[in-house]
Amino acid sequence: MNFVDAISICFKKYVDFSGRARRAEYWYWTLFTVVVSICTSILDAVMFPHNMWSPLNAVFNIAILLPSIAVMVRRLHDTDRSGWWALISLIPIVGWIVLVIWMIGKGTDGPNRFGNDPLAGEQRAPAPAAAA
Repeated sequence: MNFVDAISICFKKYVDFSGRARRAEYWYWTLFTVVVSICTSILDAVMFPHNMWSPLNAVFNIAILLPSIAVMVRRLHDTDRSGWWALISLIPIVGWIVLVIWMIGKGTDGPNRFGNDPLAGEQRAPAPAAAA
């Protein structure tokens, strides 16, 4: 999965809280949201220098709120955890650390109670042959 695939999947599954999400899908989505948030903040500073709030950034953050929660829930499902574990992020510092560790971790192999393994149907590229 590449960056564009991950972003398109997250927008296609805008409010889909079922199924599983691979690590690449989650982390590419996170990268996308951080980069675009930085860009909208810069645009807000240039376009609205005397405003206390950032209108472009606010609109973007509202637009990505649901797909961000959905991809987090699907990523938790991939680690065989309920999506309700996302609420652990409400615990300051410790909750975020635990959540990041779970998001970094490998998903369960094979099907689990939330669906089939998203990596199972993917064909891996063969390893390069050693030079003789």
